[in-house]
Amino acid sequence: MNTQPTDTTPAARALRWRVVDIVVASVLATAAGLVFVVWNIASNPIGAPLTAALPGLQALLAGGWLFAGVLTALVIRKPGAALYGELVAATVSALVGNQWGVLTLESGLVQGLGAELVFAVFLYRRWGLPVALTAGAVAGLALAINDLILWYPGSANTFAVIYTVSAIVSGALVAGLLSWFAVRGLAKTGALSRFASGRIGPEAR
Repeated sequence: MNTQPTDTTPAARALRWRVVDIVVASVLATAAGLVFVVWNIASNPIGAPLTAALPGLQALLAGGWLFAGVLTALVIRKPGAALYGELVAATVSALVGNQWGVLTLESGLVQGLGAELVFAVFLYRRWGLPVALTAGAVAGLALAINDLILWYPGSANTFAVIYTVSAIVSGALVAGLLSWFAVRGLAKTGALSRFASGRIGPEAR
């Protein structure tokens, strides 16, 4: 007997995007993109002292550009949500205007794929804090690798290590931890009642 899920099974339907998923994901990602715009400006004066203290530490600010994918995925809980959230947010940032231009979209794609990979590994069935932290950390790793190739080619090994570790830590704490707390806070208000993420239980931990 064929026990493989079909597109009519509850498991398959749970992974299918609904109109409300697209709308809410778009709203979240657009809002995140506006936060990106502010962070694009604020990160320069904040990052300068970090760079002066220890080159590479400026990547501690990376989480400010990584949370869109993780947050969208934790709310929507559908395949592609992390990639969609990060890419739409990056598009908003690029359209408003920033110092990186069209490469903002490339960065959003890479960072979104990093977070998406983690949720995919868990077959889009685990949404607790450990998975959120891991998704944020891997998004940070993806950012660091991409930045070192595009913006810091030929950099010293010490710088590359500090930059990578800083990006991973920032991704885990800002994109992972804060996004997880944000979703739980929204769930308690009832704003996510139409989503599985709106039901706080053992599976959310």
